Amino acid sequence: MSRYLILLPAPEAEWAQLPPETHEAGMRSHGQFHQDLAEGGHEILVGGPLDPSDRAASMRPDGQGGTLVTDGPFTESVEQIVGFYLIRSDDEAGLRTICERFSSRGELIEFRKMAE
Repeated sequence: MSRYLILLPAPEAEWAQLPPETHEAGMRSHGQFHQDLAEGGHEILVGGPLDPSDRAASMRPDGQGGTLVTDGPFTESVEQIVGFYLIRSDDEAGLRTICERFSSRGELIEFRKMAE
């Protein structure tokens, strides 16, 4: 079986300003996604929302054997990864179809197969 990482990018600032009914519709969309995955025989290994990017830290080699740590927020990108799903499946085509349905409900996703 292969594993797939479904990344959920979104503009955090805009998301925070949306009305409660939009957030509720998003939660229903995720619930339907979970149901579709289960019915299709795909297994969610782990998933969930991430803390806001202003709580993130970027770590890069400093070129001298150490690490340069930068605390968020990272304003150079419009969208931040706000959540993810790690899914196990032996049916990539079926999983893609479910992800396309999920996206058609207004969800922005990035579909990535993990290297084997």
